[in-house]
Amino acid sequence: MKPFAIAGIQMKVSAVTSNVEMMKLKIDITMNLYPWIEMIMFSELCAYGPLTHTAQPIPNNFEAEMQAKAKKYGIWILPGSIFEKSEGKIYNTATVINPQGEIVTRYRKMFPFYPYEVGVTPGEEFCTFEVPGVAKFGVSICYDMWFPETIRTLVSMGAEVIMHPTMSGTIDRDIELSIVRAMASVNQCYFFDINGLDTGGSGRSIICGPDGLVIHQSEGTEEIIPLELNISRVKRSRELGILRLGQPLKSFRDHLGQFTVYQPGTPHPYLDSLGPLIKPNRLDKLTELIIKEDKLEHPITPTHYKGDGSI
Repeated sequence: MKPFAIAGIQMKVSAVTSNVEMMKLKIDITMNLYPWIEMIMFSELCAYGPLTHTAQPIPNNFEAEMQAKAKKYGIWILPGSIFEKSEGKIYNTATVINPQGEIVTRYRKMFPFYPYEVGVTPGEEFCTFEVPGVAKFGVSICYDMWFPETIRTLVSMGAEVIMHPTMSGTIDRDIELSIVRAMASVNQCYFFDINGLDTGGSGRSIICGPDGLVIHQSEGTEEIIPLELNISRVKRSRELGILRLGQPLKSFRDHLGQFTVYQPGTPHPYLDSLGPLIKPNRLDKLTELIIKEDKLEHPITPTHYKGDGSI
C-alpha cells in the first residue's frame, strides 16, 4: 500500500461574500508549491460561509469549478461543504471529486449542530469512497464526530482515513481536539480535521495518526498543510494493537450485539428526562419554555425554536 499525500487548507471564510475564487487560488498555490499532493480538503461551509440563505441546489457551478480544478491537476478534491437546497429542505453537504473531475459521492451531515444550526435537516446515509490502490476513506462533518457511533460505523465499513471538514469557532475547540485524538485511537485510523478562520472557525486544524498521536496541529493563521500519510500504519495498528497494546477494533468486533441501548424499542427513561433540545436561556425563560412544551401535543424540536424565547 503506497503512501498518499493530502493537503488541508485552513483559510479565512467570509459570511458576506463568496470564497470560491480564493479557494481556487489556494488550490493553484498548493499545487505550485507541492506538486506531489494527491488530495486537497477545505473546511466546512468554506465556499459560501455559515448562513443558510446561501443554500442552493446540487449540482451547481461551484461543484463544476472544483471539478475543473481536480481534472486540471489530476487530484482528489473535497471542497468542504455547502448548504444544499433540496425538496424544500436544507442540508449541509460535502462533495468528493476524483482526479478525472467526476463526482464520486456526496455526504449530508448527519448531526447538524442543534440547537444552533437551526433549519438544517440531518442526512441519513454514511459515506465512504475508495482511492484505488491506496485506502478506503470516510467522510464526516464537524459535529458528527461528537457521536462516536458515526466514526465507528465508517471504520466498520472499512474506512482507514476519516476526512473531517469542520467549522468550529466556539470555546469548545480544545474539547474537539481531544475528540479527534480519541476517535483516531479508538478506531485506529487517520483523522484529518480541517477548520476554517474568521466566520469559518478559529483554526487549530489537527491531523492524527492511528495511534492517536498528533501529526500536525495548526494555530490561528492561514495555512496549507501538506502531509504524506503512510496508510500501512493503519493495518499495522489494527493487527498488532495501538503501540503494540490495545486492539479496540478487534475487541469491539468480538462483543457485537451486546449493546442493548441501541436496540429498537428499548426504553430510555433517563435520556427522555433531559428535556427539550433548545438553546440555553435565562432560568425564567427556560421554565416558560418547558411549561409550554408540556402543553404541546408534540415536543419542541430545533425547527420549532426561534431562539428568542418563543416557539
